[in-house]
Amino acid sequence: MRVGVTLPAPPSGRFDGPRHLFPVRIYFEDTDLSGVVYHANYLRYMERARSDMLRLAGIDQRSAQEAGEGAWAVTDLQLRYRQPARLDDVLMVESHVTAVRGASVDIAQIIRRDAIVLTEGHITAAFVSPEGRARRQPAGWADAFRAIMNGVS
Repeated sequence: MRVGVTLPAPPSGRFDGPRHLFPVRIYFEDTDLSGVVYHANYLRYMERARSDMLRLAGIDQRSAQEAGEGAWAVTDLQLRYRQPARLDDVLMVESHVTAVRGASVDIAQIIRRDAIVLTEGHITAAFVSPEGRARRQPAGWADAFRAIMNGVS
């Protein structure tokens, strides 16, 4: 790489009202021996989508972690697999904040190929201190989540 060359930013998805949409392409490394996406990879796609949704909403997880405030931890996870994804499929991960509390948020996620629902998920993430105890989110984060939930992001 040449010095001084600016690389393009990786895709972060986009907001469409209260929904965050995050595209994912399926590569060979995502599949198992049967040629379908390995089940745990759907969790990775959902995590990437949630992280980019927060970044776009101005929630700086890295700064909070580096400042010793804490980090997000998934405390509840529900998944339903409906149909498999395969090599070269282009998927869309749709995320929607469904509840905001002082120390936690609920986020519903759907992974689709075109109009076909492949996987549905629901997570609860709690903000935890470096010692692992639930604590209030940093100032302004709950408001940012409410804005996302209400489609004002």
